[in-house]
Amino acid sequence: MAFRDTPQSVPDVLLIEADRFGDERGFFTEIFRKSDFDELGIPPLVQHNHSRSQRGVLRGLHYQLPPAAMGKLVRCARGRILDVAVDLRKGAATFGQHVAVELNDTESKMLWVPEGFAHGFLTLSEVADVIYKQSGYWSPDHERGIRWNDPTLAIPWPEPNPILSKKDVDAPLLADAELFW
Repeated sequence: MAFRDTPQSVPDVLLIEADRFGDERGFFTEIFRKSDFDELGIPPLVQHNHSRSQRGVLRGLHYQLPPAAMGKLVRCARGRILDVAVDLRKGAATFGQHVAVELNDTESKMLWVPEGFAHGFLTLSEVADVIYKQSGYWSPDHERGIRWNDPTLAIPWPEPNPILSKKDVDAPLLADAELFW
C-alpha cells in the first residue's frame, strides 16, 4: 500500500500520508489509489473540488444532512491550512469534539473527514489551494453549517478575526444546529 493512515483522537477521522519520491527535479506522489482507499474503508469518491483562498480565509464549518451526507478527503496542494473535522454524531462519545491538523504542500498528507462530521479550514499561508474529493454530491438543499468560533467546540483557530462568508458568519451554534446522526 502506498498510503499510511493514522487514526486521530476522534474515531473514523484518518490522517493519510502517501509515499513521496523526490530528487533534484522535484517530487512524485500518488494522491489516490482506489484499491488502497477501499482497504482503508473510504467509500467511493464521486466529486472532486478545488478551492483557492488567501491568508486568513476560514471556510466552514460545513456538512450536509442525509440523504446527501458525504465524507471528504482533503489535501492542500499549495500553501498551508489548518484543517478541522467536528464530530456531529449525537450518539458518539466524541460528539462535539474535533480534530485539527495542519496540511501543507511540503508533506503528502490528507485528512479523511467521514459522514457525520462538519469540516472547515483556515488558510495559514499567503495563498492555499485545497483539493478535496467527496463521497457524495453537493446539495444546496441539504447543506448546513456550524459557527466556526462556537465556544463549546474550543477549536484553537490561530486567527481570531478570519475572513468569512456571510453564510459562515450567520451559521448557528452547535446547540442550535440541525443534526440527524
